[in-house]
Amino acid sequence: MQTPFVRRELQLKGAEERSFSLDYTLLADGRPKPVIVFCHGFKGFKDWGHWQAVALAFAKRGYVFVKFNFSHNGTKPETPLDFSDLEAFGHNTYSKELYDLRVVLDHLYSGRLIRETEEANPARLCLSGHSRGGGIALLQAARDPRIKALATWASVARLDYSWQDPERIRRWEEEGVLYAFNSRTKQQMPLYFDLYLDFQAHQKAYDLCRAASSLRIPHLIVHGSKDPAVPVEAAHELQNCHPAAELAIIEGADHVFGGRHPWTKEGLPPHSRKLIERQVSFLAKVGLSLTP
Repeated sequence: MQTPFVRRELQLKGAEERSFSLDYTLLADGRPKPVIVFCHGFKGFKDWGHWQAVALAFAKRGYVFVKFNFSHNGTKPETPLDFSDLEAFGHNTYSKELYDLRVVLDHLYSGRLIRETEEANPARLCLSGHSRGGGIALLQAARDPRIKALATWASVARLDYSWQDPERIRRWEEEGVLYAFNSRTKQQMPLYFDLYLDFQAHQKAYDLCRAASSLRIPHLIVHGSKDPAVPVEAAHELQNCHPAAELAIIEGADHVFGGRHPWTKEGLPPHSRKLIERQVSFLAKVGLSLTP
C-alpha cells in the first residue's frame, strides 16, 4: 500500500493581528523528519508557481516542508492567489515579516503547528528563503539558535537594494509612496514610506552582511547564473561576508529556477531539480537528513 503524502493548510495571526495562511507537506510514514521552513520573496506568495511542487519534492526526500504567506504580502486567506489587498502590501515592513516568521517558528517548536507531531522534528530545522525572503531568513537565522542550517535561494545581499538613490528617497518621503509595477498582474503595487523608516530605525540589525558574518550554522547559497532580478554578484557578496558558506551557482538558471506562475507542467523544471538536489546533499552533509 502506498504511503500517503499529507498537505494541510491553516491560519495564524501575524503582525498587527492580521491572519495569514500556512501549509505543510510531508510523507506520513511514522518517522520523525527534519523540517524546512520556506520564506517567499517580494511580490511573492506561498502558492506561487511551482513552490508546491518543490514542497512535494522535498517531502519525497524525507522532509516536512512548511511554507507561509507573510501577513502583509498583499494576499488574503480567502484570495490566496491574488494581490487583493494592496494597502496591506504597501504597509509591509521587514519588522512585520520577521514577526510573522517568529510566529511560525514559535508554533512549530511548541508542537501546535503540525498535527502529525510524530512526523516532524523541529529540533532539526533548516530555514530557507527566496529572493528578499532569503534576506529575512538570514536575519532570523543569525539570531535564533533553534535554526540548525540556512539555505538561501537567489537571495538579495542587502535590504535597501532598491532605494540607494538619494533623490528617489527624497521623492518617496515627499509623496509618501513609491510604486512597484508587477509585470505579471499589471498592478502598480504601493510601497509606503513606512518601509524606509523601518529599515532606517533598524539599519544595523538589518545589515545582511553583518548577519551573514555572525552565522555559526551551515549556510548554503544557491543562485542562478542568469538571474535578471537579483544578479549573481549578490551570491558572491554574501559568501564574501560568510566565507564558510557553501556556494552553488546553477548555470543558466533564472531568478525562479525555471518556474512560472501558474505552473501547469508535470514535474519540476531542470534548474529547480538541481536546486533541490544541492540542498538535499548539503543537508545530508550537515546531519539534517532523515537518517543523520
